[in-house]
Amino acid sequence: MPAAPLLAGLVDYAGLFPPAGLSMRDAVAAYARESVGRDAWMLGRFVCPAARLAEFAEVAAASWPDDGAPWRVSALVPDPAADLARVHAFNAAHGAHAVVDTVEGRASTVAEVDTLAAAMGALDGYAELPLDPDPAALIGDCARLGLKAKARLGGVVADAIPRPELVARFLVRCRDGGIAFKATAGLHHAVRGAYPLTYEPNAPRATMHGFLNLLFATYVVLRGGDEAEACAALEERDGSAFAVEPDGLRWRSHVIPAPQGRRVREQFIAIGSCSFREPVADLAALGLP
Repeated sequence: MPAAPLLAGLVDYAGLFPPAGLSMRDAVAAYARESVGRDAWMLGRFVCPAARLAEFAEVAAASWPDDGAPWRVSALVPDPAADLARVHAFNAAHGAHAVVDTVEGRASTVAEVDTLAAAMGALDGYAELPLDPDPAALIGDCARLGLKAKARLGGVVADAIPRPELVARFLVRCRDGGIAFKATAGLHHAVRGAYPLTYEPNAPRATMHGFLNLLFATYVVLRGGDEAEACAALEERDGSAFAVEPDGLRWRSHVIPAPQGRRVREQFIAIGSCSFREPVADLAALGLP
């Protein structure tokens, strides 16, 4: 199916985090199940705080594959120096079965970007940046130091969801800085719309970003589009505006064919989601991929 390569490995599974907030045992069981299921092609890394890597290893050891590629893990490193030591210890002990190949840390100042880059060594690193004020200087520092960027696009309260124009500006800054990015939180759904903020009964609802919107906003920006054009893609709410074509995935007049699709995914690496089934189910409801 032409759309599948565009979405391969898109979802980094963050079941440990809100609103799912699963136990380590339940999150590992879900990841193990999905890693061998029919939708495994869309599954990316297991997201785990570095401080819980020992717990992860203890719980996951019975589920690791006996042969083939090891599980890939992305570790959150709020304390870069101490957490990177945990990462290296984990890889030394368990690298044949699971390997932390990516680290993610928050950085709201140039000094914090520098600290994260200095600690990560040869690992792939993401700096989670604020979207407001303008992150241009931080993105420039990430580019200089070889870090990718990370954007938080939601949370369990409505105020945690950034306005589309802030997301559009982030995409343009990443393009101009020549760096790739991932996005996390509030991206369970394919298309922008009003959804419950948590899984609690009668949970409040808010307008949340869609990962297909983000995919096409990235495509528009890479083709030279400005922030207003990116906003148009981010604000699309009509699921019928997205469709599979013989040569790629379409949003209205925009079609992402395979060669451009590779470039889009080199820029837009992944989403972090505490649910894997919701993104898959949303795509199926739309007739995608």
